[in-house]
Amino acid sequence: MIMRLTLFTLICCCTLNLSAQTKPAIKKFTRADTLRGTLTPERTWWDVQRYELAFEPNFIAKTISGANEIAYKVVKANNGNIKMQIDLQEPLVIDSVLYNGKRKLSFEKKESVWLITVPAQKIAEFNKVKIFYQGKVHQAVRAPWDGGFIFGVDSLKRPYMTVACQGLGASIWYPNKDHQSDEPNKGASLTMTVPDSLVAIGNGRLVSKKVNGNGTATYKYNVVNPISNYCIIPYIGKYVNFNETYKGEKGPLSVNYWVLDYNLNKAKAYMPDQVHKMFKALEHWFGPYPFYEDGYQLIDASHTGMEHQSAVSYGNKYKFGYGGRDASGYGWGLKFDFIIIHESGHEWFGNNLTTNDLADMWVHEGFTNYSETLFVDYHFGETAGNEYNYGIRKGIRNDKPIIPAYNVNAQGSGDMYPKGGNLLHSIRHGLNNDAKFRAILRGLNSRFYHQTVTSAQVENYISTQAKFNYSKVFDQYLRTTQIPTFRFFLEDGKVSYQYQDCVDGFNMPLVLKYGKVLLKLLPTTTLQTLPLKPEQLDLFIPSAIEKMYYMNVKNSKD
Repeated sequence: MIMRLTLFTLICCCTLNLSAQTKPAIKKFTRADTLRGTLTPERTWWDVQRYELAFEPNFIAKTISGANEIAYKVVKANNGNIKMQIDLQEPLVIDSVLYNGKRKLSFEKKESVWLITVPAQKIAEFNKVKIFYQGKVHQAVRAPWDGGFIFGVDSLKRPYMTVACQGLGASIWYPNKDHQSDEPNKGASLTMTVPDSLVAIGNGRLVSKKVNGNGTATYKYNVVNPISNYCIIPYIGKYVNFNETYKGEKGPLSVNYWVLDYNLNKAKAYMPDQVHKMFKALEHWFGPYPFYEDGYQLIDASHTGMEHQSAVSYGNKYKFGYGGRDASGYGWGLKFDFIIIHESGHEWFGNNLTTNDLADMWVHEGFTNYSETLFVDYHFGETAGNEYNYGIRKGIRNDKPIIPAYNVNAQGSGDMYPKGGNLLHSIRHGLNNDAKFRAILRGLNSRFYHQTVTSAQVENYISTQAKFNYSKVFDQYLRTTQIPTFRFFLEDGKVSYQYQDCVDGFNMPLVLKYGKVLLKLLPTTTLQTLPLKPEQLDLFIPSAIEKMYYMNVKNSKD
């Protein structure tokens, strides 16, 4: 995703190198934060199986009305003494709740959530609640950074509607269990009733279109794979379509491009080339696209872009870089369309692997940031990839840890983008085995295919597959704001070296190389000394080491 404030900060840092930092204010978490971020008893007795969401927007009144039928499985017996927590944010309201299509249930709004009184239910039962809702809807002020429903117009002043809601939560526009850990196992459908002069698009595949004869038309889209709540998104506007079949690693993949009618010729000449290059690079590094069954769509949006599963939103103005700007400063960022590559990269990290808690969002953003480096590496070579990764480092602020508090719906520092990408690049350099590194990336996507995960699971998987304990490396970069220092000095044909300014036990392996000259080191906080061959002396150039590893390098005996 492009997180609301964080990518803005990242792009701005292309031209600003922030050196002086002020200590950020400590956030005071509210009861609403806890209700949103915690797996309460009212959430844990039931497991979402499927969403059947239908709604109709009113462009003039800026309201929506609809219903979400939630199919769920009882995973803990409920004798009727535990209510069902449903999230739906103000100013929207729930009108009524129907149980298994027959019985009306009572409900109440308590603080920031809705609690439904349910009958007794046995473990392993499958039931449904259909929640009818309506009202004014929170509108995005500056999407996607400030999320919400978007009632906009295109350049010809025609209605143009969509949603961007990651972080803020899908409950900003429809009722659901708004917690990343519980994706609907059997997918979702999105039914949209819109003016018949417009076209509606949703995730996955079009199931039906019906012209209602009253000035409206109803479109239904279906997703068969598990999907994050915030990825279920409508796109409504003057869209036209062109499509193709891409020959991917897993076979034929249907690719649909939905663009505003006046962008059609431009899009045909521009989008497929970037999409093909994206698939070639990212399927190589990460494995097959994770949603062949639902296809891939790239859709014009009124904001910069988001990673809506199988329906990626695009608003980069048909320009390379990020709206024509280069995040790296080396020119490589102007060799590709940042939004197409980055947001599509989330199909693997973010949509295939989804973190249970918002606190672990670095798994989404760090790996997807690194997908940009891998794309550049694949198409333009190793040096280009190294320069791109090093160049985006200027966006790292070290203002606060990447991983914040758990269970309160908290997001860590925007450093999860460039610092996460530089962490992975540092591990790759220290591993010095691209075949193994690629196997780890592909293995993450196969081992945790269509699953929700924790950062700990991802960290442990990398350590296990690499056969090296990176736990202190992850602690250093994810849980502190310290930049470690590699201190060395050369004397009498020997090098003495150690880590400083780091957590106890920090042990990032270093492989220094130039041409055919190579040296492997395993520094710790203890000073070590190693004899060198004459040709290895030239490997100890601080600027060269810093370009390979995210750390300060100091040539000093003190």
